Amino acid sequence: MIESATTSGRPTSSADRAWLLIAAGLAAIPLLYPLWTDPYSLSVVRDALIFGLFALSLDFLWGKAGILSFGHAAFFGVGAYGTAIVAPMIGGDAAGLVGCLAGIAMAVGIAVVVGYFLIFGGVRGAYFTIVTLALSLVAQHIVIGWARVTGGDAGLIGTPPPGIGFGEWSFVLADPVSQHYLVLAISLAAVLAIWAACRGQYGRVLAAIRGNELRARTLGHNTGLHLLVVLMLSAGLAALAGGLYAMVSGFVAPDLIGLLLSTEVIVWVAIGGRGTLIGPFIGAFVVLRLQQEVSSFNPRLWPLLIGAFFVAMVFLFPNGLLPLFERAWERMRGVARKRALAP
Repeated sequence: MIESATTSGRPTSSADRAWLLIAAGLAAIPLLYPLWTDPYSLSVVRDALIFGLFALSLDFLWGKAGILSFGHAAFFGVGAYGTAIVAPMIGGDAAGLVGCLAGIAMAVGIAVVVGYFLIFGGVRGAYFTIVTLALSLVAQHIVIGWARVTGGDAGLIGTPPPGIGFGEWSFVLADPVSQHYLVLAISLAAVLAIWAACRGQYGRVLAAIRGNELRARTLGHNTGLHLLVVLMLSAGLAALAGGLYAMVSGFVAPDLIGLLLSTEVIVWVAIGGRGTLIGPFIGAFVVLRLQQEVSSFNPRLWPLLIGAFFVAMVFLFPNGLLPLFERAWERMRGVARKRALAP
């Protein structure tokens, strides 16, 4: 089962092969997509990958450590606004990269401060969710109220694209194709890094904390420190996604740090499959694609349809969409085994 390999931390060779094959098959789609599409459609897929990376950051926190953050967009927005504010001050070909690193540092710093008082203060469950909800609301009010720096409701435009430069040599990713492959490479690296970390001893520790934190603490694990580290890494990954979005779109707005995005990312993870790592990308792409199609003919229908769609998913596929690929894989293996054994 993919579930056993990706959530319990106990590696199983057949499950690992299944997970890697599904991941490779899904990665091949965006890898080859630029060969037959137009720049606009490619930019849509690129943005979906960025939001999938953002959903992956929440899946790491929620699916692996069992902590649900209802204000995760705050970290995404800090990464985006940090990039958009710092990059123009730096200037040069590497301005976007430096700004993104500054945004990640700010998001991780906020996670350290907030996480220290909450996690080591024993705040868990619904109380942690409520406090992080307030974090997102506070962040959005700061962005709107501090218009002199953040642009207020109008946002900020002109964030430089990703690039690096040394003396007279420079390399800037300004076209949609190169930006798409950059986002894809970062997404694949993040998925594989988390998967590799969580399939061994570290994954077993997180699974123990998620299952029963008191028991894990009794066994000698510093659960508070583990959870704080996961929150820091999750915040940094969310900020990286925000910084990438600011660089490739050239625009940031208060919607990127508000409660609506915090709610949507939870829906993406739940629909794709919590704790599966690949599922958040599937959920983000499916929901964003549906939003684009529905909003094209009636924008007012979207909130109603996404609510109905989410309720239907909870009843029909409570574990998300990715287990459907797992069952298809198992069915194919079963058919192949029967054919091999047939006379």
